[in-house]
Amino acid sequence: MITRLRQAGYSYKEISDALKISINTVKSFCRRNGLTGTSEKKKHICINCGAEINESKKFCSSKCRQDWWNSNLDKVNRKAYYNFTCYYCHKPFNAYGNKNRKYCSHECYIKDRFGHE
Repeated sequence: MITRLRQAGYSYKEISDALKISINTVKSFCRRNGLTGTSEKKKHICINCGAEINESKKFCSSKCRQDWWNSNLDKVNRKAYYNFTCYYCHKPFNAYGNKNRKYCSHECYIKDRFGHE
């Protein structure tokens, strides 16, 4: 009887109430007989193009990943901004992603390394 009710889509609680037996008895029976839930695997889809993918990844390809991020720039969480003073011109500047930056531009780097004008 539990098997038929479970295959019909009834929950453990509904079965225990209908048959007036403990919910733990129903769970144990279902676990022993392979009736614990749906056996369908969750399908994963690419969030850019909607193609089905096998792994639990967000994108089906690098192209889809790049396209999605380029069209959703507002969702990029940019935290790696650093404030510096240029070694050559002594002007303050901000840099993203490199906490060891010394120069505000390539031009200042060249002038400092190879001499002044």
